[in-house]
Amino acid sequence: MRGCRRTGRHTRRKKGDCALNRYDLVVIGSGPAGRRAAVQAAKLGKSVLVVENRLRVGGVSVHTGTIPSKTLRETVLNLSGWRERGFYGRAYRVKQTIDGSDLGIRLDKTLEHEVDVLEHQFQRNGVRTLGGIARFIDANRLQVSCADGDDRLVEADRFVIAVGTVPYRPDTIPFDDQVILDSDGLVGEPRVPRSLTVIGAGVIGIEYATIFSALDVPVTLIEPRDTFLDFVDREIIEEFVHQLRDRGVSVRTGAKVERVEKDAAGWPVCVLADGRQVRSEMLLYAAGRMGATADLGLEHCGIETDGRGRISVDPETFQTSAPHIYAAGDVIGFPSLASTSMEQGRIAACHAFGLPMPPAPKYFPYGIYAVPEISTVGMSEQEVRERGIAHECGIARFRETSRGHIMGLDHGLMKMIFSIKTKRLLGVHIIGEGATELIHIGQAVLNLKGTIDYFIENTFNYPTLAEAYKIAALDAWNRMPRE
Repeated sequence: MRGCRRTGRHTRRKKGDCALNRYDLVVIGSGPAGRRAAVQAAKLGKSVLVVENRLRVGGVSVHTGTIPSKTLRETVLNLSGWRERGFYGRAYRVKQTIDGSDLGIRLDKTLEHEVDVLEHQFQRNGVRTLGGIARFIDANRLQVSCADGDDRLVEADRFVIAVGTVPYRPDTIPFDDQVILDSDGLVGEPRVPRSLTVIGAGVIGIEYATIFSALDVPVTLIEPRDTFLDFVDREIIEEFVHQLRDRGVSVRTGAKVERVEKDAAGWPVCVLADGRQVRSEMLLYAAGRMGATADLGLEHCGIETDGRGRISVDPETFQTSAPHIYAAGDVIGFPSLASTSMEQGRIAACHAFGLPMPPAPKYFPYGIYAVPEISTVGMSEQEVRERGIAHECGIARFRETSRGHIMGLDHGLMKMIFSIKTKRLLGVHIIGEGATELIHIGQAVLNLKGTIDYFIENTFNYPTLAEAYKIAALDAWNRMPRE
């Protein structure tokens, strides 16, 4: 989508002039929330325009976020032979020397495919696209500045803001996009450093730290807080940290970064508040992201943002303080998942055009594509305790399953939590191979208000990792009181 791609109704004009184009819905951003909102509205027979400030559609998810990071992860696991090391030892590799070009080949091919699929989806549904930077000039009009200097005025009855986020880049960090960089820079030109420091143990920091660790790169993970990933069950995090340390990752929590500087060799040095210093060939700063709202002109619509550029919305309808303007996806904050962003975009479009919506299911899964994967749905054990619910937990380790032996898995576990009073499933928490796929069985049972009996009485394919559900359920049942 180069320059200003005009696919809506317009009049001919000289360069620099503006023609007004009117739509039922204008979506700003073409990531998961934006694309789903646009397609949903188009299926309702509405005229829809998507404005994207990149050269091609896809948003952060396709170009710098979800798809690139997961593609890098899969490439690393394949080329490093990570999944086979349980059989052949830690020194086993499919490719002995792995460099940035190896990572980039698969990345480029995957991103090209994702963009092609999305462009075809828009074309198939009659969604118009326009490349340029959008800015509100009043509550119903946008000015879109295109790369070639052309401007275009767009008017709509309703808008969806789905611009996503950008990496938080504090002035105290001397970014050079070579050896001191953020997550966008990391996937822009992937390299394999001799050593890596990651500041920030959020989802993004954890994923990249473990991906490079799987390449046998020495990694130091620094987190200012004493804990991290607090929404995940603590027993899963304890297992995760144990696995990281077992393979040589240095995890430093409660470590506040005082400054980052370069030494005489040009390597970044992270100086901590307690006086310790961490030197590495590359430093990734991944301590948070900000809503990409700074240049949207939201002041012209009466919409305010918080200190991180995020927009507040009605959690049921995703309307902003301006009722005809909706916001969805990472720009509204937690949970900032591609899966939930898609659903938010769909709900926003349906509400905008009066389509009744059934209430959303109570439980949805979280997926962290680290090495190993972590996925969770429902309540953690700490939440269950805080609510005073009498409960029992069951544990299954993947090495206890025949499938786990076949795959050579030394690690991985599933934790299930049940109510003693009702026998209902309260939460499922998984760490290990295939966690983000396995979690959906637990999600379905949770939303259908199923009990421990489902797992005990039903038959699972053999041999599979899904057998862990029966093993964990029986583990909990063995300790539950009998009626």
